[in-house]
Amino acid sequence: MEEQTIGQLEREISNRIRSLYNVKLGQRLGRIICHFFDTQLVITIENTVTSAEKTLLRSGSDILVEKVRLDLDKIINPLIQKTIEEVINKPVTDLMNYTSLASGRTAVVAILEQLPTVRNPRAIPKTN
Repeated sequence: MEEQTIGQLEREISNRIRSLYNVKLGQRLGRIICHFFDTQLVITIENTVTSAEKTLLRSGSDILVEKVRLDLDKIINPLIQKTIEEVINKPVTDLMNYTSLASGRTAVVAILEQLPTVRNPRAIPKTN
């Protein structure tokens, strides 16, 4: 089997995250941007705030919606990590995410133990 390009891996991760949110949270996502930077993977996702969270925000239940988001992140983060590891066939050593309830965007940063094996490794920007 031929190795994939870095762009193919990025698209596969994006597609699988889109499916994950749809299946687990019933959430149809907007645009997903996924890029490797050396041993870091950065993903931005639009429209991650659920209808229930939006309803809570409109009702002024800011503290409750923040707790709901933290609980959702506890559920979804291990699934995102597992998805990334399955696609790149390498371990993720750390995964961080932040969701802005105001904009509905989520940022995910995955720290990788090592670069994935790809057909075009020079296409991965280096941090130094």
